[in-house]
Amino acid sequence: MKKYTHEKAHEEIDYIFKTLLPQRGMAERPEQIRLCHSILDAMLDGSIALCDAGTGIGKTFAYLTAGILHGKCRAAEGKPQRPILISTSSIALQSAIQKEYLPLLSSVLLSEGLISAPIEAVIRKGKAHYACDARLERRVRQVEGSHKNPAARQALHTAWHVLDLDQLSGMSSYDRGRICVPKRCNCRRKDCRYRCFLDACQSGQYTVQICNHNLLLADLIHRSQKKKPLLPDSAAIIIDEAHKLPETARQMFGVTLNAQDFAELIRSLHVERYVLAAELLSEAVEPLAEKLSLPVEEGAGFDAYQMFLERPHQVLTVICRQLEGLLTRETWRLLSAVASTVSLFYLGNPEMIFYAADDDHGGAMLCGTVSELAAQLQATLWRQEQPIVLTSGTLAVGKDFSRFRTAAGLTGERPVTETVCPSPFDYQHNCLLYLPPDPIPLDAADYYDRLAAQIRQLAAASHGHALVLFTSYFAMSAVKERLQAAALPFPVFTMGKRPALTLAAFRAAPGSILLATGAAWEGLDFAGDGVSMLIIPCLPFAYPDAVKEKEREDYPNLREFLRSVVVPEMQIKLRQGFGRAIRTETDTCVVAVLDPRAARGRRYFQSMAEALPGMPVTGSLRAVEHFYRAHKDAGYFRLPNAG
Repeated sequence: MKKYTHEKAHEEIDYIFKTLLPQRGMAERPEQIRLCHSILDAMLDGSIALCDAGTGIGKTFAYLTAGILHGKCRAAEGKPQRPILISTSSIALQSAIQKEYLPLLSSVLLSEGLISAPIEAVIRKGKAHYACDARLERRVRQVEGSHKNPAARQALHTAWHVLDLDQLSGMSSYDRGRICVPKRCNCRRKDCRYRCFLDACQSGQYTVQICNHNLLLADLIHRSQKKKPLLPDSAAIIIDEAHKLPETARQMFGVTLNAQDFAELIRSLHVERYVLAAELLSEAVEPLAEKLSLPVEEGAGFDAYQMFLERPHQVLTVICRQLEGLLTRETWRLLSAVASTVSLFYLGNPEMIFYAADDDHGGAMLCGTVSELAAQLQATLWRQEQPIVLTSGTLAVGKDFSRFRTAAGLTGERPVTETVCPSPFDYQHNCLLYLPPDPIPLDAADYYDRLAAQIRQLAAASHGHALVLFTSYFAMSAVKERLQAAALPFPVFTMGKRPALTLAAFRAAPGSILLATGAAWEGLDFAGDGVSMLIIPCLPFAYPDAVKEKEREDYPNLREFLRSVVVPEMQIKLRQGFGRAIRTETDTCVVAVLDPRAARGRRYFQSMAEALPGMPVTGSLRAVEHFYRAHKDAGYFRLPNAG
């Protein structure tokens, strides 16, 4: 039989994307094909590939196809068969890869004889996500005959049939903490489901193993410390949503603290009947927890939170002293962890950097990290021998990856390839950039009154269907108050402590307006007419914090720091925000950037223009209204039910 060669693998890429997938109704996209060839080359060369893939490229199919064909090349060369390891930031993408992308691709390749067996994938998670049979058995015995909530009791019994605790509903966080696999697992049960699951993951059954960035980094940390790996050796590592890797690494190489940590500890103390301790702690942390429940405020550094740590530190010290030896092992571990973290943030450590960042729950978290992040990544991730593919829609500014490479410590001697594949979308026809002819000065005394009026005008022109992305919670709140007072004909929603509920309400009310900040700049999809007007009041420059102050030391002057760090980061975040507007080839949207610094001829106009795809620019509201009349059907203009 003729040997499978690298050239044959590249020929199969063309056949798959030009013939097979179009037969299944998928469009042929030249940039997707180019991306797949580039990724396969990097895998075959054993190098690191940076791939900036614009919205709509189809990068997931590109890297999955390259990974599968790379496996065929390895088999032909007699190399051991190892899985492809894919790391992503979002649960939704992990699930889509396992349940949508891979089954379709596997079916196509199998039907054409390009693979000999179906491709199987598994999602890997940390221990705390899985049920421990021994602990579950013990917990079920503990609640027998008690007055436990029927739904919670049923959830415990259901756990006998569901290993992944994320698939269970109705289970309290307390019960979950009591039945999950512990950090140190010494289970000797021959029928342990978790052990059987790990054995299956190591057996070669799964061609693709999927995890999040945290687990990937945890595995690499284990390997660097000569501990038992958490994940199997892989043929290649693919990191999707790679723009989030540096921040995840900061958290993994350090510690974090958020309001949920306090809430879980207080609940555990209540459940174990230490009511006084729970109430004292609840009272002590209330001011801090309230501040952490909101996104990081404009210009607010770590000091804005540290002032609220003294009382929690004092109370936790007393509780630890008085309850030592009295709590269950799980609650004592939780208490000790929270107490030591609060102590670290309160007392400080000269070897660490402390800062506040937005969390995934619509609030803030405190972070403490190592000062030399680049060195940590070089000692863990970049020292791996297998090929590593990093991809995202926002890794580069134009064709320049230098900001990401610096932030990720990707400055070693290992070869790195760079590929930029622009989006296939017709932005020239489907998008319009609006820059106000008379932008409001940011320091105007009546700034928020005028900004709210400007947003009302734009929302009227777009008939609602608007997303307003703010750079601060204060600005969002100020505009919200003024819009509510104006009695708009469109419902106005504000992202807050329950983002999932707010998003559901916004999507259920077509034509409404959503005010958002923080994490809403990326990761939210609004395909269709839901967001046909994207309003950005201010360019998303990062606010100074301890991380930036430390990085500033690496540059000879402020101008160079702004050019190399501050402006590129703003451009990347602006691209992320723009990505909320156009998600499919048929979406149409007006993007309004109201920041006076982005006006024509101003300091950051060119930087903004470089970050966004080419599209017509206007300063006329009449042109905006004409855009909607030309691109939307009659149903779009019906007023939503504001009641």
